Amino acid sequence: MIKIAIVSNTSWSLYNFRYKLAKLIKQNGYKVILVAPHDEYSDRLIKEFEYRDIYIDNKGTDPIQDLKTTLGFYRLYRQIKPDIVLHYTIKPNIYGTIACRLIGIKTINNIAGLGTLFIKQSYTTKIAKWLYKYSQSKADKIFFQNRDDFEQFTIEKLVDQNRCDILPGSGVDISRFLPIEHERTDGVFVFLLVARMLWDKGVGEYVEAAKILKEKYKSIAKESKAFEFQLLGFLDTASPTAISKKQMDILVKDGYINYLGSSDDIRVEIAQSDCIVLPSYYREGTPRVLLESASMAKPIITADSVGCRDVVDDGVNGYLCEVKNSKDLANKMEMMINLSEDERKVMGQAGRAKIVKNFDEQIVIDKYLESIKEILNTN
Repeated sequence: MIKIAIVSNTSWSLYNFRYKLAKLIKQNGYKVILVAPHDEYSDRLIKEFEYRDIYIDNKGTDPIQDLKTTLGFYRLYRQIKPDIVLHYTIKPNIYGTIACRLIGIKTINNIAGLGTLFIKQSYTTKIAKWLYKYSQSKADKIFFQNRDDFEQFTIEKLVDQNRCDILPGSGVDISRFLPIEHERTDGVFVFLLVARMLWDKGVGEYVEAAKILKEKYKSIAKESKAFEFQLLGFLDTASPTAISKKQMDILVKDGYINYLGSSDDIRVEIAQSDCIVLPSYYREGTPRVLLESASMAKPIITADSVGCRDVVDDGVNGYLCEVKNSKDLANKMEMMINLSEDERKVMGQAGRAKIVKNFDEQIVIDKYLESIKEILNTN
């Protein structure tokens, strides 16, 4: 039986983002092996698939640790002997691909956003670009999740564009993320930001916009609780731009936002919100939360930045705000508040239609299955 390995930097991401793809590949007659560092989600993967642990120092830049990761991939791939490996996230894309080429294994890589590494040009960025150029020259297929990243990589000659293709983000399961009617009885308008709690995700701008709006409406009405500004997502203490628990406690204590923690099923929180906000300037692929929220017919406010802008047609299914501009964000949020319920519903319906047409997860899955067959047929 042909073996397909699917590799990411966390078991959490495999479970939340690649699980359906893995199941459909398995249903097409392939043996699927999932590879990622062990975490609390690994046991869920084991219930359906063969699972292998791998060491990856996700946030570090120590070359010794990265060499250890490369050797780990090399030993593991020699042991499990996959016919094709599907890599996700930076270090598997780079070091997993190098290991595959040393053994002679075919690879399909997914470059899903460039993160903090490409926000500010630095010596580390130069090294990363060299590693990308070297490793991706060994890949058989490279998928990008937005045109901006594809164009940057091709213009800088980091990849051969003839082996590249652009996906509609990670896609979204439109049968799972369905519109849910939710009528509020308390009169509170709820904004929700869903992301890892990183400053680069625009959390600071979101908090400042919440402060602007609450202070403005407090001055013209005694009741300032007509709006609620929520945050949902992991406190990512390993990231250099992470918001610490202490910082989050201070933000909550100031009274402008409400931190909900994390969730295994964000459909619940999305359904209970009135508008999803993501003013991110992190180099996103295509933010999955925006796809999922639009699929649930929620209007969106997001930054006019790489990846984010692909989901929102300004004024149609939401608004685009200026990057790192809390005043403009507050203005767009106020515009959303001032729309009638029917106008917001029309926006939500436009978002749902856009997702069904352009971002259905099945589009992504079909492209992967086609690429797997093409690569196997050329062997």
